[in-house]
Amino acid sequence: MKNALLIIALLFGMLTAQAQDNKIKVLNLGVFHMGYTSDAHSIEYDESSDESKKQIKEVNELIARFKPTHIMVEVETNDQNALEEAYLSYLKDPKQETTFGGTEVEILAFEIGRLANTAHIHAIDHSMAYNYNLGELAQETKADKFFQTLKTLEKSELIAKLNPAQSGLKETLSVMNSESCMNFLINANADMLTYINSDDKFEGADEAAKLYHRNLRMYANINKIKTNEEDRILIISGGLHASFFHQFMSRSSVYELESVEKYLSPENNL
Repeated sequence: MKNALLIIALLFGMLTAQAQDNKIKVLNLGVFHMGYTSDAHSIEYDESSDESKKQIKEVNELIARFKPTHIMVEVETNDQNALEEAYLSYLKDPKQETTFGGTEVEILAFEIGRLANTAHIHAIDHSMAYNYNLGELAQETKADKFFQTLKTLEKSELIAKLNPAQSGLKETLSVMNSESCMNFLINANADMLTYINSDDKFEGADEAAKLYHRNLRMYANINKIKTNEEDRILIISGGLHASFFHQFMSRSSVYELESVEKYLSPENNL
């Protein structure tokens, strides 16, 4: 009986190892929005300065070492054709600005794709509005846990580190893609709303659910794209979206997340 159990355990271990080998490699890069953004919170960054161009070049060269076969970006799926046309135009002449000029799509995704000779680029965004401005309701319902969480988040050392003008682009992206920052972003943008609810309703929880809903749909858009275990997927999206994708993919039997920090470290031979 013991021998039978041992064989079963060995077989299970072999199957688990095989499943891990068959997973699709993913580099899930969370970034701040460059250029115009409709987001309520944004990071000031002058991508046109000489110093910024130098830092962008370094980051692009480091991330291109991942050698993605597919790049997925935060662009509405109904703009897929425009995205592909702009990407092809960029590959022909990187000096000619496309319709995505001045954004992380061209500045990072297009250039990384050019460096890595990536053929496929995909739009995965899905817009859904939600209301995170529930301060008045928090006052009315005396949502002490919300205000306590707000004070804790406001004191976080992460906020000061998310400043490329001071820290540098590579360092800012390293912080943004850390586990602690990803948890911070989801907490600050969604989870803390769950403390704001009236006695007979779930106003805050419902608004937080909309953000989860949007990111689940974006994740579904990723899953709709035909890929296999030979592919290597690079996702470039806002830090909050990347935080959700990290959670979803960390427990996935299909994807295997690569370390962003590893690729942002020049000393790592890959």
